[in-house]
Amino acid sequence: MKGGRPLQSDPGYCRECLAKQQRIDRLEEEVLRLKAKLCRQERTAKEEPFGLSTPSAKRLIKASTPAEQRAKKGGATPGHEGHGRQGVSEAEAASLERLDAPEVCPDCGTPLDFRGERDRTIIDCEPVRAVKRLVRIPAGHCSKCRRTFRPRLHGVLPRSTCSNRLLAQTALWHYKDGLTLGHIARQFDLSKGMLIGRMHALADLMEPAMDRLIRDWRLAPVKHADETGWRCDGRNGYTHGFFTPDISLFRCRHTRSGDVAAEVFGEVPHLGTLVVDRYAAYNRFKGLIQYCLEHLKREIQKLTKDDPGHAECEQFESELVPLLAEAMGLRNDPMDEAAFLVQAATIQTRIELCMAAKARHPGIQRIQNIFRENAHRLYHWAKDRTIPAENNLAERALRPLVIARKISFGSQSEKGLHTREILMTLLGTLAKRTEHAVDAFVRVLDAVAENPALDLEDFLFGPQGIAPPRAPDPVAVRQA
Repeated sequence: MKGGRPLQSDPGYCRECLAKQQRIDRLEEEVLRLKAKLCRQERTAKEEPFGLSTPSAKRLIKASTPAEQRAKKGGATPGHEGHGRQGVSEAEAASLERLDAPEVCPDCGTPLDFRGERDRTIIDCEPVRAVKRLVRIPAGHCSKCRRTFRPRLHGVLPRSTCSNRLLAQTALWHYKDGLTLGHIARQFDLSKGMLIGRMHALADLMEPAMDRLIRDWRLAPVKHADETGWRCDGRNGYTHGFFTPDISLFRCRHTRSGDVAAEVFGEVPHLGTLVVDRYAAYNRFKGLIQYCLEHLKREIQKLTKDDPGHAECEQFESELVPLLAEAMGLRNDPMDEAAFLVQAATIQTRIELCMAAKARHPGIQRIQNIFRENAHRLYHWAKDRTIPAENNLAERALRPLVIARKISFGSQSEKGLHTREILMTLLGTLAKRTEHAVDAFVRVLDAVAENPALDLEDFLFGPQGIAPPRAPDPVAVRQA
């Protein structure tokens, strides 16, 4: 430095001060990053991954039941007659047992006087176990034709060690009720690998009958669709469900793409009304679409939960949620058709008024925009009683699969995924159309064992088949 002025070779700043400032800047950036991370973790801990639809197993913090809910008395509603214990007659009982009457008093030894008998019904069960049968099959040889003939074994498929009833019961327990194949194998003292192989064989046998259910679903006047996660061999995937009151149709795929839904929808024209949530994949359906009001109701309730104490949100929820609940339950009210249409139109008008009102809260504005932009998909229930305002049928039909997913964590192979798709479809539909799905499935397998060339599609789901479709409502068909 010369004459109070820095030389050209000297820096015009303090290097130590610069290093300190750079360190301060880095620390401030680190603090901001950590604050954002902490804020995100706190928000995740408080929020639920699926909003108000989050199942209890995925909630990080499970709140205690409210006091008013705990105060409610359980059991049947007042006035319910109940069923009580039902005794059986001597003719209905599998066996009749008589106990020896006591002869003397156990306290003092005095002979006892006979005072009659009373009956007590006992419900017992036999242990479920496999019964191994040995069948000797005679052979007859024709010296002229030089052929050997043997009688056909009833109740068993060709090259199968297990009877048709055991296979049918195993398939129902696993694909309908959610029991694991390992549990069933231990129950019957069989090899799990053998049961897996027989389930694959059943799926290959039943696959030709599935096209009939797709056609029936497409013709249904009212149908539902939904999807849930299902992993395969460690890879994420989905099971898509397509339902009517008498059809359960499943598609297991590695994608949630709309191509899966389009595969079931088929080519236009699309008939009837499809009840779904607002997932965009279902927009490929070119018929009428009814959005589930229950999903929208949960989004409205989430507004108040996310912004507690906000007067506008609380007012919006108190006005709209009861209207949506009333709309969803209206079709179950035993009123005549004219009264239903009047009441439904009134509820629709009140909902539309709520959506037309001015709102300042951005969350309320978003909900209002959903109702305004999708009005053509929100009020079909108000014009036709056969169309529900919620997608409960699909939600309940997928619930057993969700439980099975928690137990088995998905399928282990592509073959297993394909087998699950076919047998879940078959057994789910049989359970809806017949009183005893196992007996119906046994009849099918016995018929195939007798006649391998049997037309399964017509034998199962034809008008004169084991599980024919329900007669459709003529009014609903005419509207479709």
